[in-house]
Amino acid sequence: MHTESLLDIPAPRLIASDIDGTFLDRNHRVPPRNRDAVVRAVAAGAHFALSTGRPYRWIAPVVEQLPLRPLCVTSNGAVIYDAHRDQVVRSTELSAPVLAQVVAAAHEAMASHGGIAIGVERAGTSSLDPVEELYVVDPLYSENAMFDGFGVAPTAEVVAQPAVKLLLRNTQLSAPQLYDLISPHIDPQLAHVTYSMDAGILEVAAPGVTKAAGVEWLARHYGVEQHRTIAFGDMPNDVEMLQWAGLGVAMDNAAPQVKEAADYVAPPNHAAGVAAVLERWF
Repeated sequence: MHTESLLDIPAPRLIASDIDGTFLDRNHRVPPRNRDAVVRAVAAGAHFALSTGRPYRWIAPVVEQLPLRPLCVTSNGAVIYDAHRDQVVRSTELSAPVLAQVVAAAHEAMASHGGIAIGVERAGTSSLDPVEELYVVDPLYSENAMFDGFGVAPTAEVVAQPAVKLLLRNTQLSAPQLYDLISPHIDPQLAHVTYSMDAGILEVAAPGVTKAAGVEWLARHYGVEQHRTIAFGDMPNDVEMLQWAGLGVAMDNAAPQVKEAADYVAPPNHAAGVAAVLERWF
């Protein structure tokens, strides 16, 4: 891990940044310095992508702060979303039988630890999908629909259709605690388990679905070599992406295991750490 100076490498041609805790400041805004650095990079011929655990329907408030509409890695790599066309380009789903199997294993693992609430995120095709329920949870997760596209159903119905992400929730525990209890019971060949916040929610995707896989897909799409990529992140769901990128950058506010996985530690998100690195070239 390099903490004093950047590696002497050519300017990146693909820039991938996590959103929360990385590209945004503490007020959930894009710092002007980050915005301007990305604009200069794109003007110089680089490609920029947001790479997030958020569903694509929840990135509009971020994209609206930028003068560009990039291809984005969303749902931890399960969905590639074209923000310019408002279109899902690619999605990778967990099948209904696999959802049911993972949920059964999670319930068993949590039987003596307060139980588990279940939710799923379904792909859809665009943020303008009609009132189709793309975010569906069981009554333990939430008793009421909180917004359009949000539904509440019995667990059997929640897992009855394929989904790009399964959510396992217990608000009495932290995400690391929940991960330690549940992940040993999930075969990695069946599903990939991670988390993107400290609150007690785990995020489950199909095997091999990570932000790294999504960014690798973008690199092939743009014809960019791996060593000409750079990625920024702060939470465990960023680890694979930082390890895959030619230069993996953790924010100073990142979780310890994320810093350990990175090549370089940047200033924190509230100090426009993304720009502080990109200004090395742009």
